[in-house]
Amino acid sequence: MPSASTSLRVAVLAGGDSDEREISLKSGMAVEAALSQRGHRVLHLDPAIVELSGIDWSQFDVAFIALHGRFGEDGQVQQILDEAGVNYTGSSAAASRLAFSKSAAKEKFLQSGVPTPAYALIHYTDDLERTQRKAADIGYPLVVKPDTQGSSLGISIVRQPEQLAAAIKLCFQFDGFGVLEAMVEGTEWTVGLIDTQTLPVIKIETDREFFDWQAKYDDDATRYIFDPNVSPDVIESIERTALNACLAIGTSGLARVDLRLDAQLQPWVLEVNTVPGFTDHSLLPKAAARMGTDFPTLCHQIVQSCQGVNVPAPHLRHAARVRRSVEE
Repeated sequence: MPSASTSLRVAVLAGGDSDEREISLKSGMAVEAALSQRGHRVLHLDPAIVELSGIDWSQFDVAFIALHGRFGEDGQVQQILDEAGVNYTGSSAAASRLAFSKSAAKEKFLQSGVPTPAYALIHYTDDLERTQRKAADIGYPLVVKPDTQGSSLGISIVRQPEQLAAAIKLCFQFDGFGVLEAMVEGTEWTVGLIDTQTLPVIKIETDREFFDWQAKYDDDATRYIFDPNVSPDVIESIERTALNACLAIGTSGLARVDLRLDAQLQPWVLEVNTVPGFTDHSLLPKAAARMGTDFPTLCHQIVQSCQGVNVPAPHLRHAARVRRSVEE
């Protein structure tokens, strides 16, 4: 348990009004319970109910951001907290904005030499013929996804041109911009990071067509494998690619990188998540637990590090560091 001098007043931001509200509330509840267990004084704040600009932030030492989707991951809440002078978990407003836009992030990956599938940006005002030409340039199969959305919402795999119109319609239910992305036939992987330290690599196996919403949250048959049958060199390549993706974006603290490994064992970055799921069943906490750091300890290390407190971490060489400004 932390001493009185290290017990912090923590505002856990969770809920909001994005399409990922329910997942965010679950993350927030798990974080609240974990921090309370470690002796911190915790208050839940839901931006869908409470106006954050009206909060007296002097009553808190740190804000733990557990807001998934819009407002929580796109830099908006980070900007509010910056203006209020509040320490908070995770990446800066600039890095969050960059990561949340799949097209902007992919441009940064390409500039930085991080392998990412070929793509084209589309808009809801584009006529179908124009979008079909872009899709033909990329080639089938391809993936259609909203530019700014999480939890695999609005994503479709399109294997034939006649499937494209329906996929675009679904995509634009979630965002005015979309991405056509070359499909990487292969296996699904994810890597959690705390600053520049990669956590154990996880291979994801699902009986569904891809790791969609149902596979993430509803399907008990989804498998998370920590000892995949690949060589150490392949694991190192996945870790290095994930780290380079985060360095390109400029993330700090917690992040999770989603990748696919093709038939030639080449990793391809799909996206960087700056506010990964944070229940004790989520992927990043699973990876930390694999290294011997339980969920309450992980949450404790994160908020302590935001305050600049040196917390011994025998299994994690780095906890989430003090938030730093990232220039756009």
